[in-house]
Amino acid sequence: METADGKQYHINLKKGDVGKYVLLPGDPGRCEAIAALFDNPVHVTQNREYNTYTGYLDGVKVSVTSTGIGCPSAAIALEELVRVGADTFIRVGTSGHIQKDIVSGELAIISAAIRDEGTSLHYMPIEFPAIADIDLVRALQRAAKKTGAKHRTGITQSKDSFYGQHEPQRMGVGPELLNRWKAWEIGGALCSEMEASALFVVASMLRVRAGGVMMVHAKDPMPPLDILLQTAVQALREIIAEDKENGRDVN
Repeated sequence: METADGKQYHINLKKGDVGKYVLLPGDPGRCEAIAALFDNPVHVTQNREYNTYTGYLDGVKVSVTSTGIGCPSAAIALEELVRVGADTFIRVGTSGHIQKDIVSGELAIISAAIRDEGTSLHYMPIEFPAIADIDLVRALQRAAKKTGAKHRTGITQSKDSFYGQHEPQRMGVGPELLNRWKAWEIGGALCSEMEASALFVVASMLRVRAGGVMMVHAKDPMPPLDILLQTAVQALREIIAEDKENGRDVN
């Protein structure tokens, strides 16, 4: 959907406002901190939960747009960003831990997501996998090594209810939630968040690339996010360099 002046209805952006490479935090307040790691960042617009800055990395236009919390708003952001020219996305956020040996502050580089949410069902049947772009997974792994971030790669659970995770015992379906959580743990899922699965499914349908990196929160207080943001930005540098080497149009 476009407005009369050619802007996308929700994100309030038009073609030329963003680069092909976009970082996607949930929190609008994190966009400025991410943009500060770009060269010559400019605040483009904020509308609803969608806050956007654009700058440059290694001479290539890049952007950061917040998605708000949850798969519905994240899917809208991705749909509309693709319509204005973006094609490479990295979800940058925080998550709860599932594996008990993960320490707070460790990064989870997401290879795939459990579709424990409803938005992606409006795109593809549940049998369709939610898988991250392999080139972005590898770029994030290289980036984490360069930033010195403690990290591991694996699966996330994407859910719709924050309190369903944190207070399942008071829910009418509490036993089912607890059993499913145990299944994710047994299956080796690393962490739990609220956006990745829809982003991966929508990206697959739109023939664009999506990946994700989460800082895992295992106990209070939440560690500083600096290493997470630095790793995400370095991953953009990595994928841009690879794309240039492979002759892909980066502008």
